[in-house]
Amino acid sequence: MPTTRETILTALADLLRTIPHVPVLRGEVLPERIPPAGLMILRDGTPGEPGVTLSPLTYHFQHRAELEMIVRSATDRDALFDALVAQIGAVITADRTLRGLCDWVEPEAAEPVDLPVEGAASLKAGIIPITLHYATSDALG
Repeated sequence: MPTTRETILTALADLLRTIPHVPVLRGEVLPERIPPAGLMILRDGTPGEPGVTLSPLTYHFQHRAELEMIVRSATDRDALFDALVAQIGAVITADRTLRGLCDWVEPEAAEPVDLPVEGAASLKAGIIPITLHYATSDALG
């Protein structure tokens, strides 16, 4: 049986997969080729030190995952990047509790980076920190 942490991270990846045409990988290495619509990679991040209540024994996590996103375009990569950020925000806003699996999902602003590459198309990448608030009786998350 998966941990609460794994169940929530899987649900977040599934939610992100509802964005059309943009593949979502989970904890994978960056592939050599980026699809034309872009790519997202969900990194597990760190659950941090939980708060604890004793009756009943419950661990309250503020788990910080990271979502890497990369777009590729010769002309409009800034617009593509911005559109993908907006889509990510919209799908998370539509289901902040991942169908009741966690208390709250809170994305932060994207941290963009321009990546020059050889050839006509250039890349723009960014990391969106996502805090997952959840409680569990398992100290390991």
